[in-house]
Amino acid sequence: MSVTADMTYALISPCRNEADYMRRTLDSVIAQTVRPDLWLIVDDGSSDATPDILAEYAAAHDWNKVAPKPDRGHRAVGPGVIEAFYFGLVLMDIKAFDQIYKLDLDLDLPPKYFEILIDRMAANPRIGTCSGKSYYPTPSGELKSEKCGDEMSVGMTKFYRTACFLDIGGFVREVMWDGIDCHKARQLGWIACSWDEPELRFEHLRAMGSSQKSILTGRRRHGHGQYFMGSDPLYFVATAVFRMMHPPYVVGRLSMLVGFFNSMLRGLPQLDDAPLRAFIRAYQRRALFVGKGKAIEEIMAKAPMPVAVKAGP
Repeated sequence: MSVTADMTYALISPCRNEADYMRRTLDSVIAQTVRPDLWLIVDDGSSDATPDILAEYAAAHDWNKVAPKPDRGHRAVGPGVIEAFYFGLVLMDIKAFDQIYKLDLDLDLPPKYFEILIDRMAANPRIGTCSGKSYYPTPSGELKSEKCGDEMSVGMTKFYRTACFLDIGGFVREVMWDGIDCHKARQLGWIACSWDEPELRFEHLRAMGSSQKSILTGRRRHGHGQYFMGSDPLYFVATAVFRMMHPPYVVGRLSMLVGFFNSMLRGLPQLDDAPLRAFIRAYQRRALFVGKGKAIEEIMAKAPMPVAVKAGP
């Protein structure tokens, strides 16, 4: 039985020059079986037809609002996206909603996407953040999985229980923000997860990691982000080998390794949360021996119940 009628949720969508993709996202949200109570779209200095398209949809749907943000002059993934997200967040009362959701505008969502995620959060009060799985279109028209781990909610569709989002202190404004948040949630006893099921599979219209310059730039950025987060070097090498299943097969892996070890050799700053960095490395080292699923099970068996869950509604 669906419980979505008792839950409220808001979407925040940072965007910049998304005219090529955004109508599919806008239409797929409008087609949802449970629409958001508020959808705040932050136009981060677009110079294409994005503002006109946003105005068209906002005029047709009173729950769809647009917040123009001053142009920084360029697209900025990672910190720039989160900067735009927070630009929108301060314009609303987050505590007025049971769930808060960061949604990109280059996606095509199945119609029951939000309904299912809301129901699963309601069924398990320890789920703090969750999502479905992303698939990208190949030149032949086939959809391929972007291979996001079950222990993470994916960055382009971050669905958060508001209590969890506040508990972890929100997103860090750095590269790898969408991995750090899940580890922080787990450290505090929340469940972070995603499900690969037909009704929760969505199409990522732009290949993951390619939004700024190129796939290889995205891979190097990912390597640096893993270093910033405090990932264990051996674990990171293992993940780079796993990435050989994704094109570009060899140079993509090498770009990740360059990003990680170049940052390490240069002694670049890391996440300013030493206990969390240690927590992440301990999990990763354990995962190398028993697998990620078993390592997560062990963490959650020992994890404290989140304070917000103890307190109840």
